Amino acid sequence: MDALENLVRINKLNHQPANRIEFIGLVATATTKLKDVNLKGLSAESQFSLAYSAAHSLSLAALRWHGYRTDKRYLVFQCLPHTLGLSKSKWLVLDKCHRSRNLAEYEGHLEIDNLLLEELIAITHELLDLVNDLGVIKE
Repeated sequence: MDALENLVRINKLNHQPANRIEFIGLVATATTKLKDVNLKGLSAESQFSLAYSAAHSLSLAALRWHGYRTDKRYLVFQCLPHTLGLSKSKWLVLDKCHRSRNLAEYEGHLEIDNLLLEELIAITHELLDLVNDLGVIKE
C-alpha cells in the first residue's frame, strides 16, 4: 500500500476507517446499476451512464475497504491496481470513460463508442467480482 500512502502524503487521499454499511451500500447500488444496463430499450448513453456509475461505486468501495477516501472522482480508478490488482490497461479504459463522462456532464457532449461501452461493461463486471472477493468489512 506504499502507493496509497504516497497519495496520503500529497493530500490526494485521506485515511478514513472502512465502514461496513457504506461498503454494502456502494456494492448494492453498483450491482443494481450493472443489472439495469441490460434493460431493453435503453440508449447507449443511458447504458454508459449506468455502467460508469457502477464502476465508480465499485472502485470507491474498494478504496473504502482499504481505509482510504478521496474527493477526486478520477483517483478511485487510478488506485485500482493497488486496491484490487486491476491491470493498468483496464483502469486506463475507466479513465477514458471518466473523461467522456466529464465531457457529457460539463459540456453536454457525449458520443458513445460501442467498443468502449462494451469494455466498460466487461470491466465493471470484473470489478464487481473483485470487490465481492474482498469480503464484507467486519465491525
